[in-house]
Amino acid sequence: MKTSHKDKIVVVGAGNVGEAIAYTLMIRKQASDIVLIDLNEARAKGDALDISHGTSFYNQVTIRQGGYEECADADIIIVTAGVARKPGQTRLDLAKVNVSIMRSVTESIMQYAKNPIIVVVSNPADIITAEIQAISGLPANRVIGSGTSLDTARLRYNLSEALNVSVKDVQAYVLGEHGDSQVPIYSSAAIGGVSLDSAAEQLNVTLDKEDIAKRTREGGAEVIGLKGATFYGIAMSVSAIVETIMRDDNAVLPVAHVLDESFGDWAGVPISLPCQIGAEGISKVLEVSMSDSEKEAMNASVQILKDFLNKVREA
Repeated sequence: MKTSHKDKIVVVGAGNVGEAIAYTLMIRKQASDIVLIDLNEARAKGDALDISHGTSFYNQVTIRQGGYEECADADIIIVTAGVARKPGQTRLDLAKVNVSIMRSVTESIMQYAKNPIIVVVSNPADIITAEIQAISGLPANRVIGSGTSLDTARLRYNLSEALNVSVKDVQAYVLGEHGDSQVPIYSSAAIGGVSLDSAAEQLNVTLDKEDIAKRTREGGAEVIGLKGATFYGIAMSVSAIVETIMRDDNAVLPVAHVLDESFGDWAGVPISLPCQIGAEGISKVLEVSMSDSEKEAMNASVQILKDFLNKVREA
């Protein structure tokens, strides 16, 4: 386990998501130096000041606005930059715009950083993960997309609500695309070590798995419809990724990275799978037991991502 580090994290993008991530990192004492970078320097400075003013009540953390030179000695660089989807804009059009933005962001990061770990949050997160890895030239294990980490958290929350159990006792994954083709893996899910179906039977609960999967898949859209944006959930998900890197504790989380040739037809696709993560990024991908229908759904999700990535790169 890592015993010492610089405790410096750079967040690129000072919008709602970047601000929530910086605040969460401070509250959870995950860094002693947090730097916000944004083209809108006033917004980044304002976010930094707002959070900094609260540190006198909580913890002595330096939070400040800065430039890309701050990436030179950062433990982790978190990328949240990009534009939100506009009414009438297709997902493909959004991807093309944000990929263009990411080229500039990545080149600016790599001008100063030598071998960073980059955590990608910008949407569409899977596609942006692949593009940042390609542009940066970094090993795939050092460019980590937030992937289905938040989708997994939503699934566990929904299952805990349906079964009336603590969410801490729910073990279940959403894998595949961070999007509509995501796959909830029910066949290996468990409640306190008891298989999901057996636990539901013992608790006298009839689970509507299709409805739970739908609510999980549409959870982000529901929040956006109610309040206009999502940022707290993803901030906590990113915080979990940051924690296992900074502590080098080898936690297993469902995140995305570009898969290598050992994955056969899935190679080259930024798909989410359970990954062991430590101070050097992703060290291992774990194989999850799946039913035949889940494997089929995963293959479909991979193909959707592969086709979408090809369309983005055709531009």
